[in-house]
Amino acid sequence: MRILVVEDTEDLADAIVHRLRKLGYAVDWVADGHEAEELLRREPYQLVLLDIMLPGIDGQALLGQLRRRRNATPVLMMTARSQVDVKIDLLDLGADDFIVKPFDLRELEARCRALLRRSQGMASSRTQFGNILFDAAAKTVQVDGRPVELGGREFRLLELFLGGLGSVMSKEDLMDRLFSLDQPTALNAIELYVSRLRRKMQGSSMEIRTVRGLGYVAEIRIGD
Repeated sequence: MRILVVEDTEDLADAIVHRLRKLGYAVDWVADGHEAEELLRREPYQLVLLDIMLPGIDGQALLGQLRRRRNATPVLMMTARSQVDVKIDLLDLGADDFIVKPFDLRELEARCRALLRRSQGMASSRTQFGNILFDAAAKTVQVDGRPVELGGREFRLLELFLGGLGSVMSKEDLMDRLFSLDQPTALNAIELYVSRLRRKMQGSSMEIRTVRGLGYVAEIRIGD
């Protein structure tokens, strides 16, 4: 999943980006509201972590602009203000969730997982798909009770396929969701990750089909 972090405190931003990338997320970071606005108009994101106090455009104004454009990307506000009125204003403006600074990075991870899971239509971090048990919180996968070892991007690729069952995903879309802007890569890297995932998920209920000229579609085989 591709996440945009908008935070002007470099140490905090660095810690967040490092933590999320270690979990396999593609993460971009900007420290200025104007830069964030430009990226959000140009690039697709599945989640935005947005500070309130920013140079340029502040977080509240940026959130308002995002929602006025009918952009429904989940937004997690990061704020040092703990007053109830502030929280109410943020939620009414279109924030999906908020976290009060200083915060534990484990809580931030959990809130990110919840928002991403909700956007994919998954009610719980632990979900069964045929004979596949997918646990986003524990970052584990089992097939018929057997653990499957996946790398960070392989895990996120599986999450994308399970969250979009039956939908064709282009290589370009998958690349946008798996790699951040400072991690340029070629389209054949997606072919490599899909090939690895197919091999490791052999015996599972999921089939990843190549749709010539369009990309890939994942399906759960009926009866498995």
